[in-house]
Amino acid sequence: MNSAVAALAATCYVSGGVPSGYLIAKRFRHIDIREHGSGNPGAANVYRVVGPAAGAATLAIDALKGFAPVLCARLVFPHEHSVWALCGVLAIVGHIWTVFLVFRGGKGVATSAGVFAALLPVPLFGAIAAFLLGLKLSGHIFIGSVAAALALPAAAWALGAPKPLLWLASAAAAMVIVRHVSNIVCLVRGVPLSVRKPAPAPGLEKTSETQ
Repeated sequence: MNSAVAALAATCYVSGGVPSGYLIAKRFRHIDIREHGSGNPGAANVYRVVGPAAGAATLAIDALKGFAPVLCARLVFPHEHSVWALCGVLAIVGHIWTVFLVFRGGKGVATSAGVFAALLPVPLFGAIAAFLLGLKLSGHIFIGSVAAALALPAAAWALGAPKPLLWLASAAAAMVIVRHVSNIVCLVRGVPLSVRKPAPAPGLEKTSETQ
């Protein structure tokens, strides 16, 4: 790995690790989002605890954290699929295990969407369709997320994505699913999806589903 690739890879990890949900909750409600709702600093928990505008802003920034560095990788290394894949996986890893929050980040869904918007936009449409279908049929965001994770590598394979990007799609799907294992176990056991902290911040409603 040459110095340019190493520098870009490190930038992708740091970019992915920017804790947007944590910072937005601190800015607008002066709370640590990890202590409220599901305890997750991702867009869904910010939406439920802080509000729709904050949740939408978190979603957009989390997606941009994946999209922008990977797009840079494409521009700097226009024919190096393996470099694109490396940068993509590091952006997602940076979000899920962010160094800024002692390696406790979000689920990786929005950042993964940003990565694949830059690398595999057509398979991403298939994943979004699977997300919407899973959400509609189950009423659970996490079911939609898992459905999207499963659909993405399948769509990438069906459409003949380059092998490094297919491996990236598979790795991203695996990370997202692993991050939702606790929700899946609760659903299979028939246990109500519980929040991490029972008492919300003053003036905030409690949430009822982890994400």
